[in-house]
Parts: sequence; C-alpha cells; structure tokens
Amino acid sequence: MTMLQTRRRFLARLSLAGAACLAHPPLAVAEEPPETTSVRFMQTPALCHAPQFIAEELLRAEGFTEIQYIKAPSNAEINEAVASGKVDFNMHFAPQWASVIDSGGAVAVLSGVHVGCFELFGKEGIHSIADLKGRTVGVAALGSSDHLFVSVMAGHIGLDPANDIHWVTSQSPTPAELFADGKIDACLALPPVPQELRARHVGHVVVNSSLDRPWSQYFCCMLAGNRDFVHKYPIATKRVLRAVLKGADLCAGQPELTARQLVNGGFTARYDYALQTLRDVPYDKWRDYDPEDTLRYYALRLYELGFVKSTPQKIIAEGTDWRFLNDLKRELKA
Repeated sequence: MTMLQTRRRFLARLSLAGAACLAHPPLAVAEEPPETTSVRFMQTPALCHAPQFIAEELLRAEGFTEIQYIKAPSNAEINEAVASGKVDFNMHFAPQWASVIDSGGAVAVLSGVHVGCFELFGKEGIHSIADLKGRTVGVAALGSSDHLFVSVMAGHIGLDPANDIHWVTSQSPTPAELFADGKIDACLALPPVPQELRARHVGHVVVNSSLDRPWSQYFCCMLAGNRDFVHKYPIATKRVLRAVLKGADLCAGQPELTARQLVNGGFTARYDYALQTLRDVPYDKWRDYDPEDTLRYYALRLYELGFVKSTPQKIIAEGTDWRFLNDLKRELKA
C-alpha cells in the first residue's frame, strides 16, 4: 500500500469516527469496560453487511483493540462459523438464523439491522412470483439463503417450491452469471449483484424487498452472536451491537463516506456499486421494526414448508436475546 493510499484510508477512518461521534455523544465514563477486547466477524461478498464492515473504528471507541474480519468465499460459512465460535458475531439473513437455531446451533439473535437487500430478477415473461411455476431458478445450493428466500416467497402465494420450481444449483458460475447468459429464468440477487445486473440491463426486477410487501415489512439481515460469547461477555456484546447499529446509522446518513470506507477497507472494489447499495437498502429501520416479528414470520413460513421442525415460539425462545437491543433503543434515540 502506498503512502498516499495509507493516508487516504486513515483520513476516511478519521472522518467515519468523527461522523459517529457527531451522530451520538460519547459513552458515559461510568459504563463498565468490555470483559474482552477481542471480537471477530466474517468478511463475505454480501455488501449489505456494510454496518459491520465499517464498524472497526466504532468498535475501537467501544474499547475493543483486536478486531478481526475473517475472509470467507460466500455467505454459506456464516452459520457454522458463528455457532462454532470461529467468529463471535455476524449479520446474516433471517431465514438462515431460524434454520441454524432449529438445528441446535449455539447462536443468539440480537437485533435486526436492515430491510430490503434482496431482489428477484426474471427474464421476459416473468412478472410475478406466480410466474415462477415451471421455471428454472438458480440458487447457490439447496438450503442457501437465496433458496430459502425464493421458497418462502413462492409458498406465500400458494406455490409448492419443491415441485413447482425447477431449481438449478451452482456456485461457479454463480446463479447471476447463469441468468445473465440466459441459461436460467430467474435468480435472487443480493448486493452488489442487483446493482450490477441493473447496470448491465440484464433482466428486470420482479420483487424488490425494500419496496414490495410483505418483504419490506420485515428485516432481511439480523445480527447474531455466538451464544457462549453472549452469555459470558454481556457488556462486550452490548458494545458490539451498539457499534454495528451506529454503523447502520452511518450507512443511512453518510452513504458517500461509508461507500468510500468500504472501498478503502478492501470490502469491495466498486465505489459506484457500494454507493448504490447504501442508497437502495433502508438502513434506518432498526429502531422501528420488531426483530421478533421478523423471526416469527420466517420461522413460520419455513415450518409450513418443512424446512424447519421447530415452531416459531421454540426458535424465538431458544435462539434470541433482545435485552441489549431494548437498552440501546432507549439510549440511541436520536
């Protein structure tokens, strides 16, 4: 890295930290320090996870000195990584958290972070979810986030996703690449893929979860922690959640600055796609929406479709902890 790049990265971080201080006053001196000063996240291609990607300086302000982003090639590694303790916290899609809790994974969902990151793209002739009947839909794998989301959407309008949709699983090439080449009829895209498909004028948007009900009424991405970490380090857990939620506020209020930080931090190479993602995804809803409603909704849909065996009530009872969020909603009212 050149001296100029280092200086630019430093200035971006300095500006980000300054913006955070202006957005929220410093912590009370009397607040206890975190029980541990180390915290680990995953770095995946999901650009909608921006609030945790830009949280490094916010976490340092919370008393953390060792902050790691462990690289992963896809979102598929998140469930196992959090449940096993390979990482301490991560954002992930609500249906995935319901699935990992159902399977006995040691996670605690702490908060919703944002809504509206996924978009369903279709080719000519597909104008609604109902038009997916008999069509080929590309997903990374059966049980992947895109498979669960499309299945829930299909089940919501009365389709049987197991029999009415022809699933094409592929990670290389990706479903989006297959769609762009005309080899499948539809795919679910997560940032920055929707921004890229629109820029290339590939297909058209059938469902936009930031605008279309009921998807726009629920969180898509939620923050969870390793259950042992949350129980052992409650003060650190609250401080991590506060940093990530402040990161969400910065994504909503300072998209240009945040997009530059994502590029400077090595989380993406495309400033234009990063900026468009931050403008497209509603990061300002975490105070307004009820994360328990989201988990209940997706857990019920997955239960009805046979993807999970646990009832929504059991999933919520065994895999959530809203104490920290309730405290922070009162604290971060501005």
